[in-house]
Amino acid sequence: MRLATIRLPQGGTAAARVTGDTATELGYPDVGALLAAGGLASARTADGPVHAWADVPLAPVVPRPGKILCVGLNYRTHILEMGRELPTAPTVFSKYPEALVGPRDPVVIPPESQQVDWEGELAVVVGETVRRADAATAQAAIAGYAVLNDVTMRDWQYRTLQWLPGKSFESSTPFGPVLVTPDEFALGGALVTAVDGVEVQRTTTDDLVFGPAELISYLSTVMTLRPGDVIATGTPGGVGHARKPARYLTPGQILTTTVEGIGTLTNRVVAEALPLDATAEPVVSRT
Repeated sequence: MRLATIRLPQGGTAAARVTGDTATELGYPDVGALLAAGGLASARTADGPVHAWADVPLAPVVPRPGKILCVGLNYRTHILEMGRELPTAPTVFSKYPEALVGPRDPVVIPPESQQVDWEGELAVVVGETVRRADAATAQAAIAGYAVLNDVTMRDWQYRTLQWLPGKSFESSTPFGPVLVTPDEFALGGALVTAVDGVEVQRTTTDDLVFGPAELISYLSTVMTLRPGDVIATGTPGGVGHARKPARYLTPGQILTTTVEGIGTLTNRVVAEALPLDATAEPVVSRT
């Protein structure tokens, strides 16, 4: 099953089941609310207003996760080619919901950063409340998979040893386009990132050092994971910061992120539109 959070013509959002070329509303305001209410099973047969999938605007598939937990250095081939040893535990950092944008929304570059980088990733969405989950429980807690690009402001990430500032600029992280349930998705397909149509990253999603269930088990040892929480599983080689010379995103470019079996994020890179009053809230246009 494929689920999306669609933006409605009258305002607001709705969780929808995507079947072929249609999106059927399911009676919940978004996919996160559906998961929190235990509505995943009933979503397979629920009926509601129907929209043309190709025309419907999309929000982040889970618009406001309770947690966004991200993993660094998690692709085996990339780690080995860099001459490093495989990690014995995941490197974990967090991101906040304000960073998320929809799969077709602009990715916003703030004026404070001149080193904006791409990081295509497979995202795992939690579907059950778990704490100290064993392997079987962790696997059963996966609601599904989506695509995420952990767009990173490298000059802010590396100001200190703490990565969070470079990872959480607002309106920088596309997430979607759908959640695909585990019965319709298997690891092993291609993850590809491209800038203006030129491929910059490619890997297979089964090259993870720590797989989705392992990450849920590990993270649930530290904290309770709840329906709608998101785990970004890491990015492969090919990021702009590691190139010689380094390469970064600039306004006007098109960033695409594809995971085989799920879909593609297509996002135009734009400069943040600052208000005349510098003390006012930033204005970000979305399509």
